Amino acid sequence: MGAILGRRRARREEQKKPVKTRGRRAPQGATRNAVVAEKPAGKGKSGGAPSVWFNRLLILLGAAVVFTAALKAVITVQSLPVQRISVTGELEHTQAQAVQDMVQPGLAGGFLSADLQQIQRQLEGLPWIYKATVRRKWPSSLEIHVVEELPIARWGQDGFLNHEGGVFRSDKAGEWEALPRLQGPKGSAQSLVEKYQRLVDILAPLNLAVEQLAIDERGQLEAVLEGGIQLSLGGDEFLERMDRFIGIYRTELAARKSEIERVDLRYESGIAVAFKEPTEADPSHVAGL
Repeated sequence: MGAILGRRRARREEQKKPVKTRGRRAPQGATRNAVVAEKPAGKGKSGGAPSVWFNRLLILLGAAVVFTAALKAVITVQSLPVQRISVTGELEHTQAQAVQDMVQPGLAGGFLSADLQQIQRQLEGLPWIYKATVRRKWPSSLEIHVVEELPIARWGQDGFLNHEGGVFRSDKAGEWEALPRLQGPKGSAQSLVEKYQRLVDILAPLNLAVEQLAIDERGQLEAVLEGGIQLSLGGDEFLERMDRFIGIYRTELAARKSEIERVDLRYESGIAVAFKEPTEADPSHVAGL
């Protein structure tokens, strides 16, 4: 029993002894049992800074190289010349070579630098071109599709009108002598085309064609039909007057179509008809119907 107690005392004494450690000595006044451990050898907080900055520099240099190469490629592509110009469409009055010659100055800057909208406007300024479509085809071609004007009437002495009332000029007016002629003050073309188309629709069931239609500064309409029949239509209410004319023409005038010289529709009710000069067997007269 005494031996066992002796061993326990010895263990307690050993536990009270300070523990020796490697490294720096404990500061003066520190607890005897405190353990002072040295930091393991190695890099501190700033130990990896040079490597991080070097990596960043490499990334920046790489990005600069890529950007420079891309910019150089874009500049190179922009300056590439247009090597082929194709012109398509049903061309009767426009030469494909004339179209190509017109667009050449706009291609001086290269394939990508060409202003396609400006080229389109220039082409649509040509006499017989109603609409032009211009597009790039990679890598060095330009495709142009042309829709020519379709004249529905002559305008004045040397002009033409399209279906929208647009006026265009041409030195080939002689080829279109059979077209009806429209005449009016400046700015009246579009509204006159609309009136002309209405008249054509109204007179078609009667087999009467409009050869001329004119409007003056006061808005008064005068028409000449096939066979030389002159119609005085008046102003804006000419559609109502035409309804009256159709009824009377069918019942009274159709049988004498070749004799009619002039019909005046400018009356509130009825019309006035002047017939052509008579032969000896057919005295002339003016009828009020």
